[in-house]
Amino acid sequence: MTENPHVSGSYWLQTASGPDRPALAEDLTADVAVIGAGVAGLSTAWELARTGRHVALLEADRVAAGVTGHTTAKITALHTLIYDKLRRTRGPEGARLYARSQSEAIERAAQIADELGVDCDWERRSAYTYACDAGRVEELRAEARAAHEAGLPASFVTETGLPFPVAGAVKVTGQAQFHPRKYLLALADDLVARGGQVHENTTVVGLEEGEPCRLTTDSGARVTARDVVVATHYPVFDRALLFTRLSPRRELVVAGTIGAGRDPDGMYITPDEGTRSVRTAPHGEDRLLIVTGEHFTPGTGDTRARFQHLADWAAEHFPDVTLTHAWAAQDNDPTDTVALVGPMHPGAHHTYVATGFGGWGMSGGMMAGRLLTALITGEECAWSELYDPRRLRSTVREAPSFLKHQAQVARHFVGDRLRPGESVESVERGEGAVVRADGDRLAVYRDEAGHLHALAPRCTHMGCLVAFNAAERAWECPCHGSRFDTDGKVVQGPATRPLEQREI
Repeated sequence: MTENPHVSGSYWLQTASGPDRPALAEDLTADVAVIGAGVAGLSTAWELARTGRHVALLEADRVAAGVTGHTTAKITALHTLIYDKLRRTRGPEGARLYARSQSEAIERAAQIADELGVDCDWERRSAYTYACDAGRVEELRAEARAAHEAGLPASFVTETGLPFPVAGAVKVTGQAQFHPRKYLLALADDLVARGGQVHENTTVVGLEEGEPCRLTTDSGARVTARDVVVATHYPVFDRALLFTRLSPRRELVVAGTIGAGRDPDGMYITPDEGTRSVRTAPHGEDRLLIVTGEHFTPGTGDTRARFQHLADWAAEHFPDVTLTHAWAAQDNDPTDTVALVGPMHPGAHHTYVATGFGGWGMSGGMMAGRLLTALITGEECAWSELYDPRRLRSTVREAPSFLKHQAQVARHFVGDRLRPGESVESVERGEGAVVRADGDRLAVYRDEAGHLHALAPRCTHMGCLVAFNAAERAWECPCHGSRFDTDGKVVQGPATRPLEQREI
């Protein structure tokens, strides 16, 4: 057994610091307001600024410090096992449009990095979806055929650079990997140079649709804009009930140095073993091994044990690795496979959304930037219908996934309330639990000094009971993925209001 890795924080955040951007302190008017400064929001804001529009980018935390700052940063059109399914559910043309849209996003990123002269550790690598179980070989062969027919340089192979044998793999050449924060900080700088505004620590709490649209921030400052883009990963404004079509998924990451000679020379993922994703990044004369997996619904299970499993797997397959970092990422899986990018709801004329990238937010977010820019500027985009959030046929066709998600939410919403709460005395230092005190439920955390921090236990999004993630010391909502720190502050939406502090 390896020592359980300390949750040290994202390597990307620790190795690329950006300038502080001022919080919005007074009213402003812009052509377009973009909410959320991750890859989707920044890509959209930057593309729109290129058209001459005045863009205001509003971020509740820091630029590229949320979901995007915790990614594995692979930019690839090979999204595990998707093309054979798309061919069956969306037809051959739908699969081709998906492949084309994701591939063009990769090339667009390469073009931008070159144009801006960004030193973002850009590397071209082949991407692989592999399996060690011989029973999945035919599934991989079908995926390789479907990906090839969709236009990708895909093939079925049995040899990879991994230090263990595989039964087979889908290989797609010409993909890429990079340092996401270095790239996105450069986009933010160039956005400002083009007259755009970037405001950090600015939470948008109100949206009034119209001509123009109006936003209200937590400070009371208002933003007036003709068009608004909600790119907050999980929509903080959800007029079309998209939360019913999104399933939150948390995934763990461990990273550490290996010798350059042990580099597996590729980007790898398997749907087996609770998912395992492997790639490396430049790290002096060595390489930084990045291993992702152990996906789970936020607020469920023992996160520390999951970190241990992932660390053990990394050490077993890469014995010389010295683990130095551990962090976690969060994604939203759409119930009908394809991301939701376009008009926010059927009646929307000037409000747009980008969400549901299913773990592939790098290429997906870059694709969203170009798609939303086309919609706002009135240009044609061949794949706008494929990603349109207003689509209904695919939702009906893949109803079992939709119903399964709703059943899981209902189980947490009702079942979590029926569980008996723990006692305050049972909460140890560094731990948290939903307890019963004086006939009421409280979310209680005991810090290392022994002091108790009590909060209202119901998520401020839709009222599900939160649960404590001991490894990351955060309260998490298992229904829709909102996360809060031990003092109740929102760490991750869709919640926009903190958990209320309570007295014991």
